[in-house]
Amino acid sequence: MKTELKFALASATAAELLVIFTVDQSVDGTPADIPAVFPLTESQTVHDSIGEILTSGEFRSTANETLLIHQPKSFAAKRVLLVGIGKAADPASTTGPGVVALRKAAGTAARYAKSRGLRALTIALPQTLVEATDAEAARTIAEGVIAADFDPDTYRSDRKDQSLTSLTLLGSERIDQPGTLAGFEEGVILGESQNFARALINEPGNVLTPTVLGERAKAMCDEVGLTCEVYSTAKLEELKMGAFLGVTRGSAEPPALIVAHYEPANPTSEVVLGLVGKAITFDTGGISIKPADGMEKMKYDMAGGAAMLGAIRAIALLKPNVRVLAVICSAENMPSSRAYKPGDVLTAMSGKTIEVINTDAEGRLVLADGLHYAKQLGATHLIDAATLTGAVGVALGVHNAGAFASDEATWAKFEDGLKLSGERFWRLPLHSEYREQIKSHIADLMNTGGRYGGAITAAMFLKEFAGDTPWIHLDIAGLAWLDDAKGWISKGPSGVAVRSIVAWVQQYA
Repeated sequence: MKTELKFALASATAAELLVIFTVDQSVDGTPADIPAVFPLTESQTVHDSIGEILTSGEFRSTANETLLIHQPKSFAAKRVLLVGIGKAADPASTTGPGVVALRKAAGTAARYAKSRGLRALTIALPQTLVEATDAEAARTIAEGVIAADFDPDTYRSDRKDQSLTSLTLLGSERIDQPGTLAGFEEGVILGESQNFARALINEPGNVLTPTVLGERAKAMCDEVGLTCEVYSTAKLEELKMGAFLGVTRGSAEPPALIVAHYEPANPTSEVVLGLVGKAITFDTGGISIKPADGMEKMKYDMAGGAAMLGAIRAIALLKPNVRVLAVICSAENMPSSRAYKPGDVLTAMSGKTIEVINTDAEGRLVLADGLHYAKQLGATHLIDAATLTGAVGVALGVHNAGAFASDEATWAKFEDGLKLSGERFWRLPLHSEYREQIKSHIADLMNTGGRYGGAITAAMFLKEFAGDTPWIHLDIAGLAWLDDAKGWISKGPSGVAVRSIVAWVQQYA
């Protein structure tokens, strides 16, 4: 998709489809005049053309409500699409009707255009409508449109490419042009990086094996200028990654240990941020095999690793002044005569021993070695992402992902980043009492802690391997796959966590 930011009057700009965002400022159900998002020099033109519609009550500007106007008076555009972003003080948004509502509205506009065969999208930058700076609004619109352009029907033989060909964002000549341009370019990078992760997650397990994931990661790193090494079984054995190796034993497909490094030209501190991702390219559950119903979606069990690859892609292009490394642990979890079994004891890279209670709790095993290895490579702060537990979905549903943190300052930086990333993570406890649930009578740890508090005991297991290093754990199992399409995004892989991880990294830069 070609992307461009122009500084020109929206009403005078020729376009196939011009998108205007509006807010509902009605009082007690009575429609009120909705201010246009334009400088004074063209506000009268806009109101002459669409003011009657905005005040008639037919179009209420509820969140993601749309209204298409053909051949609008006083506009050079062939069509104007009004997209509502909700109430002027919408408490559901992170910052009022700000980045969350705007990102969805931008995605809604893109999906609307795609469904009607319109491939060129022009959007007027809202300047007074949302509680965000012009740069933040430009970034958010780019993210929303690019994410909305993704469709999962890759393997349909009759597939028709409905991708958008261009996105033009129109800003007033009176705004901070360099800052808005920087925000827009950042949004393009983040949207494309999120879609890079989604494309990986969408691949079927027979296509995206650990080896192929390693190849695609290496190709991406070469493209954006990252150092990347991809290792397999011999390296795992050399490093004594017994937990990771245990998971790999049941599959004929060899594992992949992907290590990527970002080194800034002028790092401003000794901080090294370690991104660790679980990338189980297909998870049957192993000997503790899963039910058949829904198992086909277990190709998305590598969404945490994909998120880390998408994040470090964006980091390489955004060039923050902080060192970053990524460790992605990829394998298949399969049942066979060689597969690890309940009751086995594995020795992790750190030397800790683990009694296997359930082979379907494999993600924490590969991450245990990944976290320890990231520390060996020099990481001073850690963040991991994984589709780790079904329990987190039971606890939080499909509207919040789970988050855990061992250090308040590290968590504060992550939480600050959420204000712009717009993703929802709910912090869960790490009280020491939960550690008792994973205490083994034969080894140092058990890999499950029973029925209660499953997401928390999984996090407590990982905390053992993060040790004293400040650490955040993201359990994205409930949000990594969308079973139903929304008006602003397709069904299938969501790419959740990419934007939030990048925002966390930027806090250190």
